[in-house]
Order: sequence, then structure tokens, then C-alpha cells
Amino acid sequence: MIPPGANGEFVACMEDVLDVYQLPYDPKIPVVCMDEANKQLVAEIRNPIPAAPGRVARVDSEYRRNGTVNVFMFVEPLAGRRRVLVTDRRTKVDWAFAVRELLDVHYPDADLVRLVLDNLNTHTLGSLYEAFGPEEARRLAKRLEFHYTPKHGSWLNIAECELSVLSRQCLDRRIPTKEEVEREVHAWETDRNESTIGVDWQFTTEDARVKLHRLYPQFQTKTQD
Repeated sequence: MIPPGANGEFVACMEDVLDVYQLPYDPKIPVVCMDEANKQLVAEIRNPIPAAPGRVARVDSEYRRNGTVNVFMFVEPLAGRRRVLVTDRRTKVDWAFAVRELLDVHYPDADLVRLVLDNLNTHTLGSLYEAFGPEEARRLAKRLEFHYTPKHGSWLNIAECELSVLSRQCLDRRIPTKEEVEREVHAWETDRNESTIGVDWQFTTEDARVKLHRLYPQFQTKTQD
């Protein structure tokens, strides 16, 4: 969704994110996008009937809800790497632990991680201080640089695109337990990473100023008396 009219805050965040996407690859300062989504756990009441020659698969309309899990998606577009974490919840503490794993396990040699994310109230440096002691929180914070997508601008987050692919290829069916979601996600992540499927983002700030010109506020230059 894009705002209907001129919106300075939108274009400021949009141009910041678009400029970040144009940066050259640097393993010491990687650009990583993150997003998250809920997955409903659903169990079958009756066993599905598999497809057979001349007959489509059959699934009973009745099912049992088993709660939900949260899926954190981290993706480094230029390197073709992603990391997916499945958690019970999506609290500030859950997010903070996911970010610590990202930094310490997956990017231990990076000096700084440029993190593109939306402005959900859990996605802040303050969440680190709610999960860890001040020394640890500050250690992690010093290795992060946030770039927030604008409100109504989730399409600017490459991690949202990856979540959509994950949903279509892996999670678009009934899965009854968190453990099974984790197994499916791990297999998908491994296959996609081994294939080194990157993202060639082509939409630039210059493109935005032409194609989305209506979003830019009109201004008048103040003249001297």
C-alpha cells in the first residue's frame, strides 16, 4: 500500500532504504533485511486422501487449530543468504534474541550490520536492553545500523518478498506442530542458500522521483526580503 498523496516522511524513509540497496557488497558491512509473520498451526481431523491417476487429492474441510508460531526472516540480498527462525512468540525479547543470533552466529566477523526493517514497536534498540544486561545490549547495539521502511511501504522490504516465497513454496498448507514447521523451514532455507539465490533490486531513488512523484511534497523556496 502506498499513501495517496504527498508524504514527506514516506519519501524520506523510502529514499534511505533505496540508497542502502544500491550500496556495493561489503562482507564487513552487510545489508540484511528482516521481517516476520505468523503461521497458524493446523492439524487434520481425518487423514487426507492422496492423489491417484484420474483423482485429485482430497482434504477434509474440518481441522483443528493448534495455535500459532512466529517466523523471523533475515535475508542478505547481495549474498543470497537467508536465515529463518521459528519462535513461539514475537515479543521484544524474542526479537532481541533473534538479532543476537544473527550478529554472533551468522555475522561474527562483520563490523556493522545494516538492518532494513519495518518500524514495529519491537524493532528498536530498547528491545535489546529488555532482553540483556546493559553491557551486552550495548555491545550488540554498536554493531547495528537501522534503516526503517516507511509506513505503508512494506513492499520496500526484500525480507517480505522472501516471506512470500517461503509461504508459497513451503508453508502454504496445513502443518500441525512447531517442530514440523522448523523442519520444513530448515529444508527450504538450506536449499535456497545452497542455490545462492540473490536479489537484483532495480528500483532506485531516481526511479522513485519519477514514477512516484505524486508522493513528494511541493515546496516553495523562501526568498530574502
